[in-house]
Amino acid sequence: MKILVTGTAGFIGFHLANTLAERGDDVVGLDSINNYYDVSLKIARLEDAGFNRHEVAYKEQMQSRKYPNYRFVQLRLEDNAALHSLFQEHQFDTVCHLAAQAGVRYSIKNPAAYVQSNIVGFANLIECCRQYGVKHLAYASSSSVYGLNKKVPFRTEDNVDHPVSLYAASKKSNELIAHTYSHLFGLPTTGLRFFTVYGPWGRPDMAYFLFTEAILKGEAIKVFNHGKMSRDFTYIGDIVEGLKRVVDHPPTGNADWDPQDPDPASSPAPYRIFNIGNSQPVALMDFIGAIEQALGREAEKQLLPMQPGDVESTYADTIALEQELGYKPNTPLKEGIGAFVEWYKHYYDIV
Repeated sequence: MKILVTGTAGFIGFHLANTLAERGDDVVGLDSINNYYDVSLKIARLEDAGFNRHEVAYKEQMQSRKYPNYRFVQLRLEDNAALHSLFQEHQFDTVCHLAAQAGVRYSIKNPAAYVQSNIVGFANLIECCRQYGVKHLAYASSSSVYGLNKKVPFRTEDNVDHPVSLYAASKKSNELIAHTYSHLFGLPTTGLRFFTVYGPWGRPDMAYFLFTEAILKGEAIKVFNHGKMSRDFTYIGDIVEGLKRVVDHPPTGNADWDPQDPDPASSPAPYRIFNIGNSQPVALMDFIGAIEQALGREAEKQLLPMQPGDVESTYADTIALEQELGYKPNTPLKEGIGAFVEWYKHYYDIV
């Protein structure tokens, strides 16, 4: 297939694009390379995928020296004219949309970035999918859409009308826009609600990255809500495997959908929502313990109150993913954290 993957200088997009290229798909990667976090890490991901850092220029397509079937272009999704030109040139079969302005706490400080990237950018992208005959749009949603929900595990059938951050609201808006396009134009769309993704080449703003950095420097780590939190940590390799299966299986519509008792995760239209998580929530203090064990050092902990926009726990119900795509994430936390720490030490040249 000819696949556009957005966000390929980012964490998940980097891993997915490489995997699709390795299996033989014709891949075009796209990323704005913004400065939300360390740009040098984004460039290093591109270099690892075979691109020359000195050739990166806005709207200029680059050829990977590692994968002959992988090209990259720096482009902002808000640049509608350039996006249309890209779609017109390549006539993509499938789009896997992973680009977004990430971060829950940052959305409180800089809401405009989320509106432009996550809402305007998504609207531009899905309109291109419609106009240029894309056969399937798979896109990243987030476990953050569950917001104030307390009933666990989180099920895709649950109501998600009470987000607690603009980031979560922007992801919910993507799901709503996707359904509209599936209904009006028959565009197959699949949204994946990711649950706390971690692993090698991860994001520096994520807790496991910050914890590892601080512990190695001998600095105190910030533990919010006094450690009384839990997360459904999901290893990057499991996320990529789930994405591959989603990409290969566009939805066809739910013939049994009942308008008197509507399932929010499906539709008579070719529209689907899945959770993808490890389904084994880990207490924050146990998670810190796994990092300490992998590093062979104990963390000094600064206990702090809950931050605005955070939730106490996340827990994915993945039964639909298992039933429809035959897949369940299963990488043990110790194994995943070990892989991350090994990468971190190598990347930052720590003995």
